[in-house]
Amino acid sequence: MNAFDRPAQWLVLALTLAVFPACAASGPPPGFVLTDDADLALTSPDGATKLEQYTKETQDFDVKWQVWARRGDEMTELKPEQDYPASFRFTRDSQWLVRMQKTGSGEQDLYLYRAEKGRFASATKTSLGDLAWAYFYSRPDTRKMPRLDFHISANLLKGTEEAYRWLGVDWPDDRYLVISLSGELDRHPKNVMTKGLGDWRCRYDLTTGTFDVPAVFAKANAQALNWEIRRSR
Repeated sequence: MNAFDRPAQWLVLALTLAVFPACAASGPPPGFVLTDDADLALTSPDGATKLEQYTKETQDFDVKWQVWARRGDEMTELKPEQDYPASFRFTRDSQWLVRMQKTGSGEQDLYLYRAEKGRFASATKTSLGDLAWAYFYSRPDTRKMPRLDFHISANLLKGTEEAYRWLGVDWPDDRYLVISLSGELDRHPKNVMTKGLGDWRCRYDLTTGTFDVPAVFAKANAQALNWEIRRSR
């Protein structure tokens, strides 16, 4: 057998790497440390995914937070990186995950993730909170309302695991999210301490990716549009 009958070792190695590519290392980058706060860890209802939050102090003494979803030996980052820790809720089927992310004093945003091939990935191009606010300002009864500019907060109502039955509704399991919007006006009448929006609710359909306002929210939403705290005399 001559040299041309024997495959070159480099060729065998190249073919092996092509068939079995090296697995990229997963996990937080150097400098990020797993927080020891047990309240910031969460496991999905099916027990397959565990959320872990890691923190790092920058050279400017700021603190950065990353969230990683661990599934077996594989980890996936739930972006974006933030300046504060977050809290989470799964749907009962463990296919959807909502991140309730503090963004400042009295302010919060929402991010939506969906399980895809065993990993959680962003389900919307922009934050779920931004989408909810866009829906709010697009409605005939709210589009002329002054833009809120202080303590802007999008909140997820509890009840994702039991389809919000505590509200007295009979919705399908793992179908809807109920979002509450609140915010204030920096400019308001002198006889008012704060004025804005308080606990205005809408519903997000995970199947269609659309918002609506069920009749059960109509009365409370009308009151939310007139929210204010007057100064005592």
